[in-house]
Amino acid sequence: MSSTPGIRYRVECADRHAHLFAVTLTIDSPAALQRVSLPVWIPGSYLVREFAKNLQGLRATQGRRKLALTQLDKHSWQIDCAPARPLVLRYEVCAYDHSVRTAWLDDARGFFNGTSLCLRVDGHADAPHAIDIVAPQAGAGRPRWSCATALLPVAIDKQGFGSYQAAHYDELADSPVELGAFWSADFDVCGVPHRFVVAGATASFDGEKLIADTQAICEAEMRFWHGDKVGKRGGPKPPHDRYVFMLNAVDDGYGGLEHRHSTALICTRRDLPQLAAKKQPEGYTTLLGLISHEYFHTWNVKRLRPAEFARYDYAQENYTQLLWLFEGFTSYYDDLLLRRAGRIDDATYLRLINKTINGVLQAPGRFVQSVADASFDAWVKYYRQDEQTPNSTISYYTKGALVAMCFDLTLRSEGKGSLDDVMRLLWTQSDGGPISEADVAAALDTVGGRSYASEIARWVHGTEDLPLSELLRAHGVSTLDDPAQRAQELGLRVAETNGSVQVKVVLRGGAAEKAGFSANDEWIGIELPAPKGQAPQGWRLSKLDDLALYLGPQKKMTALIARDRRLLRLALTLPTGITTWRLFSQDAAKLSAWLAQPAAHAPAAPHTPAAR
Repeated sequence: MSSTPGIRYRVECADRHAHLFAVTLTIDSPAALQRVSLPVWIPGSYLVREFAKNLQGLRATQGRRKLALTQLDKHSWQIDCAPARPLVLRYEVCAYDHSVRTAWLDDARGFFNGTSLCLRVDGHADAPHAIDIVAPQAGAGRPRWSCATALLPVAIDKQGFGSYQAAHYDELADSPVELGAFWSADFDVCGVPHRFVVAGATASFDGEKLIADTQAICEAEMRFWHGDKVGKRGGPKPPHDRYVFMLNAVDDGYGGLEHRHSTALICTRRDLPQLAAKKQPEGYTTLLGLISHEYFHTWNVKRLRPAEFARYDYAQENYTQLLWLFEGFTSYYDDLLLRRAGRIDDATYLRLINKTINGVLQAPGRFVQSVADASFDAWVKYYRQDEQTPNSTISYYTKGALVAMCFDLTLRSEGKGSLDDVMRLLWTQSDGGPISEADVAAALDTVGGRSYASEIARWVHGTEDLPLSELLRAHGVSTLDDPAQRAQELGLRVAETNGSVQVKVVLRGGAAEKAGFSANDEWIGIELPAPKGQAPQGWRLSKLDDLALYLGPQKKMTALIARDRRLLRLALTLPTGITTWRLFSQDAAKLSAWLAQPAAHAPAAPHTPAAR
């Protein structure tokens, strides 16, 4: 890596009240017609988000000479300049997106991804890039900020501000930056330095517990991929030599985005571990699952990845049918590795997988779209959900997780290893690089000793239900049919706020659809049949659970609906026999053999270098 990269960025917090970052880009050896562009999407989040909409005031100079810019399309520009002289571009970026995908700046915190702030320089994407991150002025009443990023430091101060370097644009784009007066702690995982920073934590936050649990999860995942000797002398080396967790705790929010050496996370403050708590918040388990999920991506999607992602095209959609593997299988292992790391018990794990199963079984779209097609359509369906989404598509996260479980339990039932062995074989045979579905099929065949083409065709490319019940039963887990909750019984998804029942989704084939309900209806009340000669009895409805109170043993009613300010009366009959699954342990020994299996034994094939 060059010590003086020819592509240099300077990022300043220009106006925290106006949410503006100022960026200066210097190109030492520009082309005569130099093109620059801002990505339209960020890897890991499969939607064209048009980051250029936040860029403003772009101007170009060479020395004192102002240059004209020609905008070529929605996200790229061309500058006519002298190729022998440094070209300087200056611009601002409005940063007002609290998510992990874009950028944020106010008086309390700053955050950005390179895809939102750093123009890509055509012809120089593979060259080293430098970035200077300037500390904002503290001022009266403003705490001193720090800077956290997984970029390699060149010359930084104690707070982390200063110069960093990336091997190329892809690394710069894949290294988010956290700014502010955040909480921070360092820890080691199998010889690899890790850092966890938390913005927005309250005084009750138990940082020691968060670090202890995160360290256990990371160690379990390191050993899953590389065996018990990982990080030891003569043992395998991890693919990363550093890692940074960046967690933003907010009043309401959840999500994460993976990167090669870091991850950006969001959770609610109430879900953070709390000091001296006898029982941690239920949402803390969800947070640990998120941490586990994003860290597993260090291997599965950031290195082991679809062949179509061998090189990202930042200008348009990058299609693949393999998100069921890279997101779905990661979703299977995130909670399973919480169990193996000792962060949850068998009962908790069964509750988590139970929720996933019911979510898939309650989505009519599973009969419409395969999980492979759902992967391909992520750009137009998964990230653009509406009232018809559950009826027309299926999540490659949740069904992908169940496909992974089916492969795992099938391999175990046949006594031919497990999905763990398949994942490690894919890693070693591809040298931790791009793979295709054919590679997945070959790895399954190698581990299982037979062809799994039929299972791939039915489970991945088909729309029939998965053989969950029989596979779970073979591993000590049985199912009960519990009565469905009222919304599921009716085929509805609703929001109950301020004494009002708002219909959000009407599920295909359900009682509500047959009665004529529509998304965005307000369900005002019900009328009950009355004896001959008497008026019907009516009730105002404030929540669905009140139906049992008003109906008693009756099954038929007239639903009073408001739609586009019109009042409608819909004949509705409660269905019978609508149930939901409840998993329970029937054979603890079989269940433990599946869930508590020790982490991986070391793979026989060569390992990837420490840094790719």
